[in-house]
Amino acid sequence: MRGGLQPRAENAGQPHGSSLVVIVLACPTLLPGRGASRPEGVVDTVFRTHVTRHPRGWRAVTVRGPSMSTTLSDDDVVLARFGRIARPGDVVLVRWPARPELLSVKRAVRPVGTLWWVEGDNPFGSTDSRTLGPAEVVAVVTRRLWPRPRRL
Repeated sequence: MRGGLQPRAENAGQPHGSSLVVIVLACPTLLPGRGASRPEGVVDTVFRTHVTRHPRGWRAVTVRGPSMSTTLSDDDVVLARFGRIARPGDVVLVRWPARPELLSVKRAVRPVGTLWWVEGDNPFGSTDSRTLGPAEVVAVVTRRLWPRPRRL
């Protein structure tokens, strides 16, 4: 199966380091022939903000922005587990109450009530809880799939 990542401009006008993400769908016919070429196994992508339709299960997610460097870089593809309980130190996919349309990949620091205080690994290029307050964790990122697959 061959496909490409569809570049999006959802982060236009957002502060740097906002780490927008793209949910990867396993159906390359949705956007045939669009986007840059990727290795075998990486499929076409569509931006989705309503991840609540997948309360449990695994999803591949593309990282956008520099906020998690050096752990993750822009365009890395990671595996996120929806419905998994986060622990301090986990890399997580979050939704901001102040910006519900924005999904970000950050590191969980500590629980704050039902939400989490999260921060990017790059303090100079991250918009995180220091700016937006606590966030809702929607998934825990467990592995980087592309490039250089490894456990996080």
